[in-house]
Amino acid sequence: MKRWMIAAILVLMAGGVGLFWATRQSQKTQALHVLLIPADGGTESGTLADYQPIFNAVSRNTGLTFDLKVAQSYGAVVEGMCNGAADIAFVGPVTYLQAKDRGCAELLAVAVKSGASVYYAGLFAHKDAAIATAADVRGKRVAFGDVNSTSSFIFPMTMLMDAGIDPAKDLKEVRLTGSHASSLAALLQGQVDVAALSFESYEKAVRENVPGVRDVKIIARSDPIPYPPLVVNSKLPVATRNQLQSAFQNIAHEPGITPEMIRGYGGGQVDGYDAHFPAAKFTPAAQKMAMVSDALKAEMLKKSAQR
Repeated sequence: MKRWMIAAILVLMAGGVGLFWATRQSQKTQALHVLLIPADGGTESGTLADYQPIFNAVSRNTGLTFDLKVAQSYGAVVEGMCNGAADIAFVGPVTYLQAKDRGCAELLAVAVKSGASVYYAGLFAHKDAAIATAADVRGKRVAFGDVNSTSSFIFPMTMLMDAGIDPAKDLKEVRLTGSHASSLAALLQGQVDVAALSFESYEKAVRENVPGVRDVKIIARSDPIPYPPLVVNSKLPVATRNQLQSAFQNIAHEPGITPEMIRGYGGGQVDGYDAHFPAAKFTPAAQKMAMVSDALKAEMLKKSAQR
């Protein structure tokens, strides 16, 4: 009888150990869901190609797997984080703050490029246009990206406001294209006089020799903006968050990881990632966000629909 009981216990223990390791293996191989803002890839496949290298590098180093998807809008990324559809997201500063305010996201890491974690928004026009400053944009046709985009909407709007322009009243026409690449395309095709987008997107178009881009001039450059961050869902287990933070912090120095794999916003090569970037540095972005009220966004949406 005792031998039977001991044998039964051993079988149960073996089954339990097998189940434990099967569960561990399942957790290890289950992909983490990553949502990307539709910033400037031009197409969904282009945006995926921008961000796949860095996640491939982290996967190679940690064994974690990632399922990348491009959201239809910036707001959709916030909703994805808040409804649990996304574990990780690449977002703009304003999108991060929106998700953070709802308790859905925490900073994971911020890319470092040329020793700094900043980028810039800009206003661009054709080189032959009689537009030299932000003040000259009054009465012109302007393309913006998504109304929740930091560098293709929020900061450019405040740049115009600082120049004494009421964007809802003083612009001849407004186009909300949904992305940086689409705003630049509208300018290159002569559909607008001015395009608002990030310098990262503009420089990417120059690198890729987009037809006509060398006939574009810079009208205005914003103040420095904290670099678009990687954020993690607040409900993700602490152990997983810590593993991800460590992975991104050290990824640029890991064996077998080449510099070409260390990519950031728009697929641009970066030095590495700072997983200890202070959240307080996003305060200036929050202040700019406060300048562009929901009422003003609604007016711009209405104006865009009138063209």
